[in-house]
Amino acid sequence: MRLIDSHSHFDASEFDADRAAAHARAQAAGVVAQIVPAVDAAGWPKLKAVCTQFPGLHPAYGLHPMYLASHRPEHLDELREWIERERPLAVGECGLDFFVEGLDADAQQLYFDAQLQLAREFELPVIVHARRAVDAVIASLRRVGGLRGVVHSFSGSAEQAAQLHRLGFLLGIGGPVTFERANRLRGIVAAMPLEQLLLETDSPDQPGAAHRGERNEPAYLVEVLDVVARLRGVEREAISEATARNAERLFKLTPPQASGPGPGGSSAA
Repeated sequence: MRLIDSHSHFDASEFDADRAAAHARAQAAGVVAQIVPAVDAAGWPKLKAVCTQFPGLHPAYGLHPMYLASHRPEHLDELREWIERERPLAVGECGLDFFVEGLDADAQQLYFDAQLQLAREFELPVIVHARRAVDAVIASLRRVGGLRGVVHSFSGSAEQAAQLHRLGFLLGIGGPVTFERANRLRGIVAAMPLEQLLLETDSPDQPGAAHRGERNEPAYLVEVLDVVARLRGVEREAISEATARNAERLFKLTPPQASGPGPGGSSAA
């Protein structure tokens, strides 16, 4: 069984004390690769270093809407330079967040649209954050056009999921689906097209029901897998293989790359 964590902030400071041990636990659990998206420009060098140190980690570079106070217009020029030089496998994490108070919606839209344009220009998938903003995200994707990617930690409706599928976007499903009260999300996961499904942890955030209040980590992706398999009434191996192939297709990974270095990363010395 092989798993790909399609959204893990493994460069976060929460892993500084035991990153090697957490990586080993993930590998032991069958997690052969992690997609590691950025949140702000200041973090890009550390993200690159972490992905270089550990096999199977693949960086994406972007500007997260929740870190709006850290962003500057010139960071978009720097992002272009990083994409040209590092050749990451995706642009992100970027998007819109209408849940957190005080985040200027117009400024969020400016940075989001600019990153969508870069993704289209470089023919890269985009890793999208959409919290209480799925309709606005869909409108942005349609306006720019010619895009592919994933809306991570999807929390929208079945109709929004269907619209995203028609636009060529996959949905990242993680810890929230493990909570028994997540009835709408569980219904969507049970019925959505299998080719639209990605598994994720969003480590160190969004731990599942078994780890409420704890730090999340990629090894716990197995728990998401088990719930998704149960909801769909199939063997866990079928879900792990299908979602791994979905990730490989979206991010242009091949199975050998998924277990070793990929774009922008290299094996640990």
